[in-house]
Amino acid sequence: MNWIGGGALALGLSPLAWWSLVKVGASRWAASTQALLRRLEAARLPAIGSRYAAGDLEGLPAPVQRYFRTVLREGQRIVTAATVDHVGTFNLDLGGDRWKPFTSHQRVSTRRPGFVWDARIAILPGVAVLVHDACVAGVGILKPSVLGLHALADLHDEGELARGELMRWFAEAAWYPTALLPGQGVRWEAVDDRSANASLVDGALAVTMRVAFDDAGLIESVRFDARGATLAGKIVQMPWECRLCDYRERDGLCVPLRGEAAWLTPEGRRPYWRGTVVALAYEWAP
Repeated sequence: MNWIGGGALALGLSPLAWWSLVKVGASRWAASTQALLRRLEAARLPAIGSRYAAGDLEGLPAPVQRYFRTVLREGQRIVTAATVDHVGTFNLDLGGDRWKPFTSHQRVSTRRPGFVWDARIAILPGVAVLVHDACVAGVGILKPSVLGLHALADLHDEGELARGELMRWFAEAAWYPTALLPGQGVRWEAVDDRSANASLVDGALAVTMRVAFDDAGLIESVRFDARGATLAGKIVQMPWECRLCDYRERDGLCVPLRGEAAWLTPEGRRPYWRGTVVALAYEWAP
Protein backbone atom coordinates (compact mmCIF):
# COMPACT_ATOMS: atom_id res chain seq x y z
CA MET A 1 0.00 0.00 0.00
CA ASN A 2 1.64 3.29 -1.04
CA TRP A 3 1.49 6.59 0.84
CA ILE A 4 -1.26 8.24 -1.19
CA GLY A 5 -3.35 5.13 -1.69
CA GLY A 6 -2.96 4.00 1.91
CA GLY A 7 -3.99 7.35 3.37
CA ALA A 8 -6.92 7.71 0.99
CA LEU A 9 -8.28 4.30 1.92
CA ALA A 10 -7.78 5.01 5.64
CA LEU A 11 -10.11 8.03 5.42
CA GLY A 12 -12.36 6.87 2.59
CA LEU A 13 -11.10 9.49 0.10
CA SER A 14 -10.04 9.31 -3.50
CA PRO A 15 -6.27 9.55 -4.07
CA LEU A 16 -6.74 13.00 -5.64
CA ALA A 17 -8.78 14.30 -2.71
CA TRP A 18 -6.27 12.80 -0.30
CA TRP A 19 -3.35 14.44 -2.08
CA SER A 20 -5.10 17.80 -1.96
CA LEU A 21 -5.76 17.35 1.75
CA VAL A 22 -2.11 16.54 2.41
CA LYS A 23 -0.96 19.63 0.50
CA VAL A 24 -3.34 21.92 2.41
CA GLY A 25 -2.20 20.49 5.74
CA ALA A 26 1.48 20.82 4.83
CA SER A 27 0.99 24.45 3.81
CA ARG A 28 -0.81 25.34 7.03
CA TRP A 29 1.77 23.54 9.14
CA ALA A 30 4.66 25.27 7.41
CA ALA A 31 3.06 28.66 8.09
CA SER A 32 2.58 27.74 11.75
CA THR A 33 6.20 26.59 11.99
CA GLN A 34 7.47 29.85 10.51
CA ALA A 35 5.41 31.84 13.01
CA LEU A 36 7.00 29.93 15.90
CA LEU A 37 10.47 30.44 14.46
CA ARG A 38 9.88 34.18 14.16
CA ARG A 39 8.88 34.29 17.83
CA LEU A 40 11.98 32.32 18.78
CA GLU A 41 14.23 34.70 16.86
CA ALA A 42 12.53 37.75 18.34
CA ALA A 43 13.25 36.47 21.88
CA ARG A 44 16.99 36.00 21.33
CA LEU A 45 19.37 38.01 23.51
CA PRO A 46 22.94 39.18 22.84
CA ALA A 47 25.69 36.67 23.51
CA ILE A 48 27.59 36.69 26.79
CA GLY A 49 31.25 36.69 25.80
CA SER A 50 32.60 35.41 22.53
CA ARG A 51 35.10 32.63 23.26
CA TYR A 52 35.84 29.91 25.79
CA ALA A 53 39.04 29.99 27.84
CA ALA A 54 40.30 27.28 30.19
CA GLY A 55 40.32 29.85 33.00
CA ASP A 56 36.52 29.85 32.84
CA LEU A 57 36.58 26.45 34.56
CA GLU A 58 38.19 27.58 37.80
CA GLY A 59 36.28 26.31 40.83
CA LEU A 60 34.08 23.85 38.90
CA PRO A 61 33.70 20.23 40.12
CA ALA A 62 36.41 17.92 38.76
CA PRO A 63 34.17 15.86 36.41
CA VAL A 64 32.71 19.07 34.96
CA GLN A 65 36.18 20.45 34.27
CA ARG A 66 37.15 17.15 32.58
CA TYR A 67 34.04 17.37 30.41
CA PHE A 68 34.70 20.87 29.14
CA ARG A 69 38.37 20.13 28.51
CA THR A 70 37.28 17.10 26.48
CA VAL A 71 34.58 18.70 24.34
CA LEU A 72 35.96 22.23 23.88
CA ARG A 73 39.25 23.62 22.69
CA GLU A 74 40.93 26.79 23.90
CA GLY A 75 39.46 29.81 22.15
CA GLN A 76 36.32 27.93 21.05
CA ARG A 77 33.65 30.39 19.96
CA ILE A 78 30.40 30.53 21.95
CA VAL A 79 27.40 28.95 20.23
CA THR A 80 24.47 31.36 19.92
CA ALA A 81 22.11 29.18 17.84
CA ALA A 82 21.96 25.79 16.19
CA THR A 83 19.89 23.80 13.73
CA VAL A 84 19.59 20.04 14.21
CA ASP A 85 18.05 17.40 11.95
CA HIS A 86 17.11 14.02 13.43
CA VAL A 87 15.87 10.64 12.31
CA GLY A 88 14.67 7.97 14.70
CA THR A 89 11.70 6.26 16.27
CA PHE A 90 9.05 7.48 18.70
CA ASN A 91 6.99 5.29 21.03
CA LEU A 92 3.32 6.31 20.99
CA ASP A 93 2.38 4.11 23.96
CA LEU A 94 3.99 4.81 27.33
CA GLY A 95 2.79 1.44 28.64
CA GLY A 96 3.74 -0.61 25.58
CA ASP A 97 5.71 -0.65 22.36
CA ARG A 98 4.28 1.31 19.43
CA TRP A 99 7.46 2.60 17.87
CA LYS A 100 6.99 4.70 14.75
CA PRO A 101 9.62 6.35 12.53
CA PHE A 102 10.09 10.09 12.67
CA THR A 103 12.11 12.84 11.06
CA SER A 104 12.53 16.28 12.56
CA HIS A 105 14.11 19.69 12.16
CA GLN A 106 14.99 21.71 15.26
CA ARG A 107 16.03 25.31 15.71
CA VAL A 108 17.76 26.22 18.98
CA SER A 109 18.60 29.54 20.61
CA THR A 110 21.08 29.52 23.48
CA ARG A 111 20.10 33.02 24.75
CA ARG A 112 17.27 33.26 25.63
CA PRO A 113 17.08 29.47 26.04
CA GLY A 114 14.58 28.16 23.51
CA PHE A 115 13.89 25.78 20.65
CA VAL A 116 11.31 24.78 18.07
CA TRP A 117 11.13 21.05 17.24
CA ASP A 118 9.21 20.37 14.04
CA ALA A 119 8.67 16.62 13.68
CA ARG A 120 6.86 14.22 11.39
CA ILE A 121 5.84 10.83 12.85
CA ALA A 122 4.55 8.24 10.37
CA ILE A 123 1.73 6.42 12.17
CA LEU A 124 0.08 4.66 9.18
CA PRO A 125 0.89 4.35 5.49
CA GLY A 126 0.08 7.80 4.17
CA VAL A 127 -0.87 9.23 7.59
CA ALA A 128 1.56 11.30 9.65
CA VAL A 129 1.27 13.20 12.90
CA LEU A 130 3.10 16.52 12.73
CA VAL A 131 4.42 17.78 16.06
CA HIS A 132 5.51 21.14 17.40
CA ASP A 133 7.35 20.82 20.69
CA ALA A 134 8.82 24.15 21.70
CA CYS A 135 10.12 26.53 24.32
CA VAL A 136 9.71 30.11 23.13
CA ALA A 137 10.27 33.18 25.34
CA GLY A 138 9.38 31.26 28.49
CA VAL A 139 6.29 29.61 27.00
CA GLY A 140 6.01 25.84 26.61
CA ILE A 141 4.25 24.63 23.49
CA LEU A 142 3.08 21.15 22.49
CA LYS A 143 0.90 20.59 19.44
CA PRO A 144 0.55 17.23 17.67
CA SER A 145 -1.68 17.35 14.60
CA VAL A 146 -2.81 14.72 12.09
CA LEU A 147 -1.54 15.90 8.69
CA GLY A 148 -1.29 19.42 10.13
CA LEU A 149 -5.10 19.70 9.90
CA HIS A 150 -6.56 18.08 13.04
CA ALA A 151 -4.91 19.00 16.34
CA LEU A 152 -4.77 16.14 18.85
CA ALA A 153 -3.74 18.67 21.51
CA ASP A 154 -2.77 22.34 21.55
CA LEU A 155 -1.01 23.16 24.80
CA HIS A 156 0.63 26.49 25.70
CA ASP A 157 1.60 27.67 29.18
CA GLU A 158 4.24 29.45 31.25
CA GLY A 159 4.07 26.94 34.11
CA GLU A 160 4.74 23.20 34.21
CA LEU A 161 4.75 22.70 30.45
CA ALA A 162 7.22 25.57 30.03
CA ARG A 163 9.35 24.14 32.82
CA GLY A 164 9.37 20.74 31.12
CA GLU A 165 10.39 22.26 27.79
CA LEU A 166 13.21 24.18 29.47
CA MET A 167 14.35 20.85 30.92
CA ARG A 168 14.45 19.41 27.42
CA TRP A 169 16.53 22.35 26.19
CA PHE A 170 18.93 21.90 29.12
CA ALA A 171 19.21 18.13 28.62
CA GLU A 172 20.07 18.62 24.97
CA ALA A 173 22.75 21.25 25.65
CA ALA A 174 25.45 18.64 25.01
CA TRP A 175 24.74 19.43 21.33
CA TYR A 176 25.74 23.06 21.95
CA PRO A 177 28.07 22.58 24.95
CA THR A 178 29.28 26.15 25.36
CA ALA A 179 25.75 26.84 26.69
CA LEU A 180 26.69 24.76 29.75
CA LEU A 181 29.59 26.99 30.75
CA PRO A 182 29.23 28.90 34.03
CA GLY A 183 29.70 32.16 32.13
CA GLN A 184 26.49 31.38 30.24
CA GLY A 185 24.45 31.24 33.44
CA VAL A 186 24.76 27.57 34.48
CA ARG A 187 25.60 26.83 38.11
CA TRP A 188 27.42 23.55 38.82
CA GLU A 189 27.56 21.71 42.16
CA ALA A 190 29.68 18.67 42.98
CA VAL A 191 28.06 15.29 43.68
CA ASP A 192 30.90 12.76 43.26
CA ASP A 193 33.76 12.01 40.87
CA ARG A 194 31.37 10.86 38.12
CA SER A 195 28.44 13.26 38.44
CA ALA A 196 27.38 16.83 39.22
CA ASN A 197 24.22 18.92 39.41
CA ALA A 198 23.65 21.69 36.87
CA SER A 199 21.11 24.47 37.52
CA LEU A 200 19.64 27.08 35.22
CA VAL A 201 17.23 29.99 35.70
CA ASP A 202 15.19 31.52 32.88
CA GLY A 203 12.77 34.19 34.03
CA ALA A 204 10.41 32.63 36.55
CA LEU A 205 11.59 29.10 35.72
CA ALA A 206 14.38 27.27 37.54
CA VAL A 207 15.54 23.72 36.73
CA THR A 208 18.25 21.39 38.05
CA MET A 209 19.51 18.22 36.41
CA ARG A 210 21.85 15.46 37.56
CA VAL A 211 24.60 14.97 34.97
CA ALA A 212 26.52 11.68 34.84
CA PHE A 213 29.88 11.43 33.05
CA ASP A 214 31.52 8.36 31.52
CA ASP A 215 35.14 7.18 31.71
CA ALA A 216 36.11 9.48 28.85
CA GLY A 217 34.74 12.51 30.68
CA LEU A 218 31.73 12.87 28.36
CA ILE A 219 28.11 13.33 29.41
CA GLU A 220 26.58 9.87 29.58
CA SER A 221 23.14 10.79 30.88
CA VAL A 222 21.09 13.57 32.43
CA ARG A 223 18.17 13.14 34.79
CA PHE A 224 15.44 15.31 36.26
CA ASP A 225 13.62 14.07 39.35
CA ALA A 226 10.26 15.45 38.19
CA ARG A 227 9.25 16.48 34.67
CA GLY A 228 5.68 16.88 33.49
CA ALA A 229 4.49 14.02 31.24
CA THR A 230 1.32 14.72 29.25
CA LEU A 231 -1.05 11.81 29.86
CA ALA A 232 -4.68 11.93 28.70
CA GLY A 233 -4.48 15.71 28.42
CA LYS A 234 -3.09 16.13 31.95
CA ILE A 235 0.45 16.81 33.12
CA VAL A 236 1.77 14.15 35.52
CA GLN A 237 5.14 14.58 37.26
CA MET A 238 7.65 11.74 37.03
CA PRO A 239 11.41 11.27 36.74
CA TRP A 240 12.85 11.71 33.23
CA GLU A 241 16.19 10.68 31.77
CA CYS A 242 18.13 11.28 28.58
CA ARG A 243 21.07 9.07 27.58
CA LEU A 244 23.68 10.29 25.09
CA CYS A 245 26.35 8.47 23.08
CA ASP A 246 28.33 8.28 19.82
CA TYR A 247 30.35 11.46 20.34
CA ARG A 248 31.93 12.98 17.23
CA GLU A 249 33.64 16.26 16.40
CA ARG A 250 31.52 18.90 14.73
CA ASP A 251 33.00 22.35 14.06
CA GLY A 252 35.54 21.91 16.85
CA LEU A 253 32.97 20.68 19.39
CA CYS A 254 32.73 17.07 20.59
CA VAL A 255 29.00 16.29 20.63
CA PRO A 256 26.76 13.19 20.88
CA LEU A 257 25.04 12.05 17.69
CA ARG A 258 22.69 9.50 19.27
CA GLY A 259 20.33 9.70 22.22
CA GLU A 260 17.41 8.12 24.01
CA ALA A 261 14.79 9.79 26.23
CA ALA A 262 12.78 7.83 28.78
CA TRP A 263 10.24 8.25 31.55
CA LEU A 264 11.15 6.48 34.79
CA THR A 265 7.73 5.16 35.76
CA PRO A 266 6.80 3.08 38.83
CA GLU A 267 6.67 0.11 36.46
CA GLY A 268 10.17 0.72 35.18
CA ARG A 269 12.15 2.70 32.61
CA ARG A 270 10.03 3.52 29.53
CA PRO A 271 11.99 4.85 26.54
CA TYR A 272 9.88 6.84 24.09
CA TRP A 273 12.38 8.70 21.85
CA ARG A 274 15.42 7.29 20.10
CA GLY A 275 17.14 9.59 17.67
CA THR A 276 20.23 10.17 15.59
CA VAL A 277 21.55 13.58 14.58
CA VAL A 278 22.01 13.60 10.80
CA ALA A 279 22.79 17.30 10.35
CA LEU A 280 24.07 19.93 12.76
CA ALA A 281 24.97 23.56 12.06
CA TYR A 282 25.95 26.38 14.41
CA GLU A 283 25.85 30.15 14.66
CA TRP A 284 28.56 31.78 16.75
CA ALA A 285 29.09 34.82 18.91
CA PRO A 286 30.89 37.61 17.05
